[in-house]
Amino acid sequence: MTWASAAADRERQKSDMEVMNAQRKKIHPYKFSLWLALAGIIMMFAGLTSAYIVKRSQPGWESFTLPKIFIYSTVVMVLSSITVQMALRAFKEREMARYRVFFAVTAILGLAFIIMQVLGFYQFQASGKKMIGLGSNPAYSFVLAIAGLHALHILGGFIALVIVFFKTLSTKKRLYDAIPVEIVATYWHFVDILWLYLVVFFSLLH
Repeated sequence: MTWASAAADRERQKSDMEVMNAQRKKIHPYKFSLWLALAGIIMMFAGLTSAYIVKRSQPGWESFTLPKIFIYSTVVMVLSSITVQMALRAFKEREMARYRVFFAVTAILGLAFIIMQVLGFYQFQASGKKMIGLGSNPAYSFVLAIAGLHALHILGGFIALVIVFFKTLSTKKRLYDAIPVEIVATYWHFVDILWLYLVVFFSLLH
């Protein structure tokens, strides 16, 4: 190999390294799509809570106290955020058994949160606070719309948790791609923070 060809090889290797480093610095397309989706969700809930503040000045608007089960579900949601972060850490450390345990616990807590939300809506109805239909009050309808919409986002996150979890059980390949787990964990943290915001929002206004 001549000196010129060796120098050319070194230049090509240097160029390849620069391209790889540049690619690493770029945000992953899936992560970019996630952030766009989260921005849209933020705008949607900001619009709903803003409408709530405007509407509450109208005649006939009733005040209320959130059922305690919503507070309990908040604790469940915070715990699930901790377990999903521990699952992500275990995955990156290639401790797959520990990862699966924490991921499964996160999914169970997410399902528990959804059930508790449904029970909370039933408690509203049972206490005479009609949320839909004839005789319902706009205040309670807003709670159903906002909290119910959040519960649907939790359900979507729960489905994503289950899908990612079962994919890691596959014995066909061992790629250990952390991107899907990171995306699910980020989304789960987001819906956790969003629920904390909603609980504080309703508590301060009532």
